[in-house]
Amino acid sequence: MIELEIVPDHESASTRVAGWIVEQVRRKSASVLGLATGGTPERAYELLVEKVRAGHLSFSDVTTFNLDEYIGLSPEHPQSYHAYMRSRLFDPADFNLEQTHLPDGMAADLEEAGRQYEASIAATGGIDLQLLGLGANGHIGFNEPGATEASRTRVVDLAGETIDANARFFASAEEVPRLALTMGIATILEARAIVLIATGESKAEAVERAVRGPVTSDMPASFLQRHPHVTFVVDEAAAGLLKQRA
Repeated sequence: MIELEIVPDHESASTRVAGWIVEQVRRKSASVLGLATGGTPERAYELLVEKVRAGHLSFSDVTTFNLDEYIGLSPEHPQSYHAYMRSRLFDPADFNLEQTHLPDGMAADLEEAGRQYEASIAATGGIDLQLLGLGANGHIGFNEPGATEASRTRVVDLAGETIDANARFFASAEEVPRLALTMGIATILEARAIVLIATGESKAEAVERAVRGPVTSDMPASFLQRHPHVTFVVDEAAAGLLKQRA
């Protein structure tokens, strides 16, 4: 069952999600966090950096695993998720970079890289709190429609909608990589707790289908209904269809 928190706007959602992460780290300083990228979590990361700089929080003992990385972009590429995380969270805060992990999209053997990523997560004892965004087509991580509940960290083809949505971060849609290495649905569902943030009217249909629709691979986020501790933090716009159909 998905617990739903509806807040007024993106700022409120970001504050609430940052609060979840703060609470987790204060409760367990050596927490293992699953992290997301994209436009939606940026403000939450800014708020976490502010906490660290004010001396109210430390990530020095935290271990992190990101959901995904583009295939073919080096960690130094400005649009890689390695670069995203370093610039927005890892470098401005006090993370131990040796304890931060992202899939290796430059690996010579991508299947083996996926297996090693799974093994690394397992070796830490598993993810305590997983942060997710939500694609307009219902993807979580880069698990596009059609992803199975049993999926693990693997190579995936990005959907056209995802490429179009991510084109704003590149000079053109043609520059967006077509492949990514992503945690699977099964990997995500093994986290002890999950918090998903979704804001804006463009996410309303995906939110409604994920929360109320049937559990189906056509809507990957719907698999979260089967997790015992998952919360969706959504703003009024993203909750629009939930309210209309209440």
